[in-house]
Amino acid sequence: MTVAYTNLFSQFRHELHRFPEVSGQEVETQKRIKAFVSQFNPVAISEVGGTGLLLQYGTNAEGPVTLIRADIDALPMQEVNTFDYRSQTEGVSHKCGHDGHTAILARLASLLVENPVSTGRVYLLFQPAEETGKGAEAVLNDPLFATVCPDRAFALHNLPGFKLGTIVCKPGSFTSSVLSIIVSFTGKVSHSAEPEKGLNPAYVMADFMVRTKQIQNPNPQSDGFALITPVYTTMGEKSYGISAGYGEVHLTLRTRNAKRMIALTAQLLTLLSTLSAESGIAIQTSYTEAFVANENDTEAFIQIRQSAQKLGYDFVDKQEPFKWGEDFGLFTQHYPGAMFGIGNGEDSPALHNDDYDFNDKLIEPAAQLFLELIMSHHN
Repeated sequence: MTVAYTNLFSQFRHELHRFPEVSGQEVETQKRIKAFVSQFNPVAISEVGGTGLLLQYGTNAEGPVTLIRADIDALPMQEVNTFDYRSQTEGVSHKCGHDGHTAILARLASLLVENPVSTGRVYLLFQPAEETGKGAEAVLNDPLFATVCPDRAFALHNLPGFKLGTIVCKPGSFTSSVLSIIVSFTGKVSHSAEPEKGLNPAYVMADFMVRTKQIQNPNPQSDGFALITPVYTTMGEKSYGISAGYGEVHLTLRTRNAKRMIALTAQLLTLLSTLSAESGIAIQTSYTEAFVANENDTEAFIQIRQSAQKLGYDFVDKQEPFKWGEDFGLFTQHYPGAMFGIGNGEDSPALHNDDYDFNDKLIEPAAQLFLELIMSHHN
């Protein structure tokens, strides 16, 4: 492949980086992707999941069906990098590398033109809204996607802190189950000189926060791993003559799998019920940004390892799941498949840091690994 052709995909990635869009608002991103990948002659290109795109290669009704997924959304973060393709959108930037994941999938599209599948069909999914956990659900609920029915589904994520190009994977849970919980505490306001005439939620909220620290098990090597992170709290008003009557606590929960998450949330709800009964404070809970653990199918994991070794890539067998969430887990709940990681460089800033950037050197090796996974299954 010529240097100019290699640069084509880096330049595409840089264009996406300049014009990032947050989850569910990837309207211009969708247009840019569609315009770029159309040159690689998919059998069909369809809008899916709102602002996503689905490309089809191969037309055989019989034979295997493979889905390869990349995410396309950016984060509501200000970029501090000063390179020439820095974000042009105030307060939004690609600090998770989804611009790179998109470029990898675009390169894979070009490889499928050069290496057409002889059996079955291959679908390339450019998925929106991964960061909020809403995109996978939107795609899976789209009537168009009901016709796909993959028997293998693969995805990747770049990994800062790992040697450039190293493939990282494990069978079973690859990423954690993540769930954010919003707890509201409703009491009764009163004059701050007469707090006994009201019902201030402050001490119940404080007790709850302390008790969550006692409940958690932050050891990622443990099967009982349960990380509870306070992310936001609010109470009352900045009016010093009023004793507060309402407050909220927002927490993010992380466990190794869905079963452990169910047990953890049940434990928290029991605690809240007890606190409400003891204090008279009305307590309500709601949930947001749910990510199901990526459960890597054993055969799909073996296929990734064999394909990586065939291409001469370094391979790391991860011993415990990553603590972050990824909504590709919803696909692995429905279809056999796996997610793997690829090293973004040992000196790379971490994901979701304001100085992070995707390493363009990953585009070609990652696309080649996806191609090998496809060819080993279809030809």
